Amino acid sequence: MLWHELTVHTTEEAQEMISNLLYEAGAGGVSIEESGTLNKVRDTRYGELYDEPLNDIPEGEAVIKGYYAETVSMDDIIQELAPRVAELREFGIDPGKALISWKTVDEDEWAHAWKQYFKPLRVSERLTIKPTWEEYTPQGPDEKIIELDPGMAFGTGTHPTTALCLRALEKHIQGGEEVIDVGTGSGILAVGAMLLGAKSVLALDLDPVAVESARENVALNRMQQEITVKESDLLSLLGGERALDSAAGEMWPSARPGHVAEPEAASAAPSNEVGLGVTLPVKIVVANILAEIIVLFTDDVYRALQPGGIYITSGIYKDKEALVAGALAASGFEIREVSREEDWVAFTAGKR
Repeated sequence: MLWHELTVHTTEEAQEMISNLLYEAGAGGVSIEESGTLNKVRDTRYGELYDEPLNDIPEGEAVIKGYYAETVSMDDIIQELAPRVAELREFGIDPGKALISWKTVDEDEWAHAWKQYFKPLRVSERLTIKPTWEEYTPQGPDEKIIELDPGMAFGTGTHPTTALCLRALEKHIQGGEEVIDVGTGSGILAVGAMLLGAKSVLALDLDPVAVESARENVALNRMQQEITVKESDLLSLLGGERALDSAAGEMWPSARPGHVAEPEAASAAPSNEVGLGVTLPVKIVVANILAEIIVLFTDDVYRALQPGGIYITSGIYKDKEALVAGALAASGFEIREVSREEDWVAFTAGKR
């Protein structure tokens, strides 16, 4: 089968937004290639070796490719896409050169060729991501393996934001927590949370391709009983703001900023939401998505968390750090830790 491959030469800062624009324009899949030069500062704390550059993309730049059916008019796609990419500057996002081109390729050229670059990767003290097609032997009894075939969904673990979230989960999961993963993508964070000792995970995504990919990866890791994957956003799934406020007020009186719980309220037992696989409110919420989206639902996350609960969020480019920090504070969160890798930021925030 033939596909049209549309290529955008842009910046690492703009890669997430442009990827989203490609999907909105009908892309059946998107690939992102960042700078692979040896000048780039790389995290080697877990023994990764980088002895050769992966590509010749200049520092700070990225090449994004979207794939469209052969029957689609690429002239129409480019006419729609070009002004939307240029418009990113109005939102403080630099798309760089924003050069757009396209060619026709065979499906096998893009559907499988990238796999040769995806190798087992140790991302934390205890977690290693292993592509299903690669052989790998754990280096010790404490090393946990995430079996992964991301398909066309975001989340191989090689991106700094995914690694930042996994490391934060490793730090804060003590055992037995119920977790919500918002924007689950390939399901990598949900699987990682279970390997670290979570009791159960509710994984959400609005993209049906991601939902299918997450379910397949959950099955690969034999976690169908512990991880529930749903095509939904957080607020819709929880029955809307009024329903969630009611549940939070009845079951957890301290769920809203400034409200002090009575001593006996701490022992109240929330009922399990049918079909969700977790009992609301939960102990941990994790979200690895765009900063511009994160700021839209910080109130919803606050309501979905138990008092003292933890919100881990990344997908935040460095120039959006203040924006997200402000939204978290406005919703009542206390920022407990800020982690950085390359130009990306992750927050760990607590519900007061």
